[in-house]
Amino acid sequence: MTKLAPLQHPQAQLFRHKNMNSKKSSARRGILALMLVLLLGGAYFAWEPIKGFWFPAVPSELADPYVCIPTGSSFEDIVRILKKQGFVRDEVNFRWLSDQMKFKKDKMRSGRFKVEPGWTNRQLIQHLRTGEQSPVKVVLNNERLTEEVAGKASKFIESDSLALLAVFRDKTFLQEIGYSEETLLTAFIPNTYEMYWNTDPKSFVNKMIKEHAAFWDKNNRRAKAQALGLNELEVYTLASIVERETNANIEKATIAGVYLNRLRIGMKLQADPTSVFATRDFGTRRVTEYHTSYDSPYNTYVYKGLPPGPISMASIPSIDAVLNPEKHNYLYFCAKPDESGTHAFAETFAAHKVNAERFQTYVRQRRM
Repeated sequence: MTKLAPLQHPQAQLFRHKNMNSKKSSARRGILALMLVLLLGGAYFAWEPIKGFWFPAVPSELADPYVCIPTGSSFEDIVRILKKQGFVRDEVNFRWLSDQMKFKKDKMRSGRFKVEPGWTNRQLIQHLRTGEQSPVKVVLNNERLTEEVAGKASKFIESDSLALLAVFRDKTFLQEIGYSEETLLTAFIPNTYEMYWNTDPKSFVNKMIKEHAAFWDKNNRRAKAQALGLNELEVYTLASIVERETNANIEKATIAGVYLNRLRIGMKLQADPTSVFATRDFGTRRVTEYHTSYDSPYNTYVYKGLPPGPISMASIPSIDAVLNPEKHNYLYFCAKPDESGTHAFAETFAAHKVNAERFQTYVRQRRM
C-alpha cells in the first residue's frame, strides 16, 4: 500500500518560505555590500590620482618658494622637508602618487628648486625629479684668506666651509689645476657668480677658474700684463697690495705706478699691508717695527720683489689699476693729513719726509 506523505502544517510551510526568503535577502545584502566595498575602493583609487593630477596641493601663498634638497637625502627626508616648508599638505596623496610615478629612488636628486603656488602633487613631484634647478648668486668680496673665501662661499652653497677649505689645501688637486696654496687666491676675483646650490667643493674651484679665465680674456688684460713684463699671478699679487693700501679707486692707478717704479729700479716695495699680512696682525691700527722687521717672504720690508702670492683678494678696479698704471716718477706716498683716506705722493725721499711729517703732526693734533 502506498504511504501518503503526512500533511504539512500551513504554519510550517510559511516558516520555511520565510526562511528561504531571508537567506536570499542575506545573500543579496552580502552581494550589495561587496559591490559597495568594491565601488568605494574603486572610487578611492580613482580619486587619489584625480586629487594628485588636478587639484592644487601646494598652497597659494608661500613664505619662501625655494626648497633645498641636500645631497644624499632619502625619500623620507624629502617628505619631511616638504612638509616642514608647507609644500605638502596631503601627505597620503603625495606618498601614493610618488609610488605611482616611481619617484622613490635609492639616491634621490639633490638641488635647489623653485616651487610654484597652486601646483598639484604631480607637478611638484615632476619638478623635483626632472625640473631645472634654481641657481644661487654667490657673492665674493675682498676676503683676505682662503679660509675667509670658504666661509663666505658656504653661506650660498651646500658645501660647508671645512669641506671647501679641505679642497683649497689639497696639494694633489691644486697641482692638477696648476695652483698652490699660496697662489690659489688669484683664482678668486671679487664678483657675483651664478651656480647651483649643490655645487661640490671641487666644482666650485673649477667654476672660479673658468670665471678667472673669462675675466683675463677681456679688455686685452693678458696683453697688458705682458707689456708690463708681468704674468697673471704677479699682476694679481701686486693688485692685492694696492687693494689693501686704499679704498679710493681714483688713486689706485697712481699707487700701482709707484710700486711698478720701485720694481723697475730694484727697490724694496716696503708695503705696509704685506708686513701686516706676514704677521697676521689684521686688527692693528698702526704698523710698527715689529711688523716691518718680521721675517717672512711676504714682508716686502725684508725681501725685494713681490711676495710669493697675494695678500688678499684683489678687486677688479685694483687689477685694472695695475694693468693700466699711471705713468709718473713717484716712488713714495703717505696718507694725507685729512679725512679723505687718500695719499700724498712724492718723487724723492726728502719730499716724502715732508709729507710724512705733515701727517704725523695732524695725528698728534687730533690726539690732543
